[in-house]
Amino acid sequence: MFLQLLLLLMAAASLAIAGSNVVLKSCFANALKDQGSFAFAGDIFYELTVNRYNLNIPITPAAIAFPTSSQQVAAIVKCATENGYPVQARSGGHSYGNYGLGGTDGAVAIDLKHLQKFSMDNTTWQATIGAGSLLSDVTQRLHDAGGRSMSHGICPQVGSGGHFTIGGLGPTSRQFGAALDHVLEVEVVLANSSIVRASDTENQDLFWAIKGAASGYGIVTEFKVRTEPAPGTAVQYAYIMEIGNSKEQAVLFKSWQAFVSDPKLTRKMASTLTVLENSMAISGTFFGTKDEYDKMKLSKKFPGSNGTVLVFEDWLAIVAHWAQDMILGLAAGIPTNFYAKSTSWTPQTLMTPETIDKMFEYIGAADKGSLGWFLLFDFQGGYTNDIPTNATSYAHRDVLIWLQSYTLNFFGHISRAQVNFLGGLNKIVTNAELPYTAYPGYVDPLMPNGPEAYWGTNLPRLQQIKEQVDPNNVFQNPQSPSPAKK
Repeated sequence: MFLQLLLLLMAAASLAIAGSNVVLKSCFANALKDQGSFAFAGDIFYELTVNRYNLNIPITPAAIAFPTSSQQVAAIVKCATENGYPVQARSGGHSYGNYGLGGTDGAVAIDLKHLQKFSMDNTTWQATIGAGSLLSDVTQRLHDAGGRSMSHGICPQVGSGGHFTIGGLGPTSRQFGAALDHVLEVEVVLANSSIVRASDTENQDLFWAIKGAASGYGIVTEFKVRTEPAPGTAVQYAYIMEIGNSKEQAVLFKSWQAFVSDPKLTRKMASTLTVLENSMAISGTFFGTKDEYDKMKLSKKFPGSNGTVLVFEDWLAIVAHWAQDMILGLAAGIPTNFYAKSTSWTPQTLMTPETIDKMFEYIGAADKGSLGWFLLFDFQGGYTNDIPTNATSYAHRDVLIWLQSYTLNFFGHISRAQVNFLGGLNKIVTNAELPYTAYPGYVDPLMPNGPEAYWGTNLPRLQQIKEQVDPNNVFQNPQSPSPAKK
């Protein structure tokens, strides 16, 4: 009798889900017209349309839609909310935690890849950019519209919608700010399916939240951004140490940390220190002439390394060279199993010489679980430090160095040894007495208290704004801010 009752309950639940899907499909069909513009779990071509990025985190959205306008985005949001589905947007690119697919099974995912609007005001040099544009599109279109540019990362496959609203750090950020610092105004679809504008003069609280945490507050469909003249001459440099023992590696790292922590260092200098299984590299771009670069005498600052230098006179050539980076080949465009963590240092919290020694001793001795791992220490500061912590929801304004640690597996799921390696490394390099910080774009689904690490002291205000604009938590992922508790 109990088994029969259980089977009846399961059948009723299945019918309810199926019925809900039928209603949602009908709503999508009315909103989008084109049957090829959406797919539901179980459809023939569903797996091809989902296009997961981090295969270690399998996410199955209830449905995925491909709107062609803000009005269609709003209609899809209305369909989802009326049927009790959470919603997340993907701006044509990818997410470390597959959060663009909802972050958990059963959400409605909205892919914005068709939102490709672009225009340039040649008087103000302000550009309008559709949220489905990839960074490669943004670079090319700004350049073609008058030799303009803006700060953003170097991975061409990243979608601008997520990148512009989560931070958006790149080689020119020390001069011009993060990508979100260029954003002047947005068009955004809210949880009630209304379409509004937000800026420093209109819907200011919403605009504040979007500049650092947009995925929990609405779907940005269009940006208005300030632009800069595209940089001209630039020097691309690389200093490489093959293998080396832990003491030699520590010496090189200490030299680099001393170099980037010099408060007088020009903002024209961008730099990254990369640690791989058999080598270390100090690389970056100096936005100036070869003569200016030579006067810095970098080759004498980094002992034990061999240097190469390339000079570029064209902005697109510089960007293309960045995109050829080996690390991008491993981590950017190929769906695979991976796990990543991040943390940061300010000028006041830099690693001590003793901690640096311990870090490289640990790297040399630890079971890494894979040869496919790397550490990226990215130099920031400059313009990004000029802006107060509470000016935007992006909170990490005092950061000088970001660490992104990364481990991947081309043949299966990430092992416990791989996770433990990155966790052990973080334990060594972070100060347990200080609040933990993490970059919200480098999603770490295993991190406890993610919202506190991503948004720091700005989290309480984010929760208050969430309560105002999305009290039912329509736009959510496992680590997004929740509405304030009443």
